[in-house]
Amino acid sequence: MSALMAGAFSFAQLFGYLAFALGIAAFWQRDDRRLRYLVMALSLAYTVHFTLLGNPTAAASSLISALRSWLSLRTRSVRVALAIVAVNIAVGSMLVTEWRHILPIVGAVVGTLAMFLLKGIRLRLALLCGTCLWLTNNVLSGSIGGSALEAMIGLTNGVTIVRMLIVRHREKATAASL
Repeated sequence: MSALMAGAFSFAQLFGYLAFALGIAAFWQRDDRRLRYLVMALSLAYTVHFTLLGNPTAAASSLISALRSWLSLRTRSVRVALAIVAVNIAVGSMLVTEWRHILPIVGAVVGTLAMFLLKGIRLRLALLCGTCLWLTNNVLSGSIGGSALEAMIGLTNGVTIVRMLIVRHREKATAASL
């Protein structure tokens, strides 16, 4: 097996592929609750993935994101959201050793605010912004599955946003015709 193939199928990369599958399932959901559960699961896979890749900032942000997704299923408290943001910034700032390590921190902060304060299309638009930050992080970290995941999340989330806009338009057209 070539060095490239060994790297592509390393233990670390396998967790990236697991995150990939969970992420596609998550962002295909129109149900916010299912979206949050699947984001929690993909965040846990990412935690292991980035730990094995040697990116502690991304691993910590992913672990905090898993906690965030779980808490967002139980509360919509702005205080809880701000506490998670503060923890993410505090932990992240202790781990940053390169400029690129800031990307997952900002991505996680955007995701936290989205999960607690937004719903529906606005939730997905904010998560799309976070996706761009994570995609950049993943490319720079050498994460094959993670890079593919964020690219596909962007595409899948975009398609879901369009689907939701179509449903909204149809509902408004139906209401207007009554």
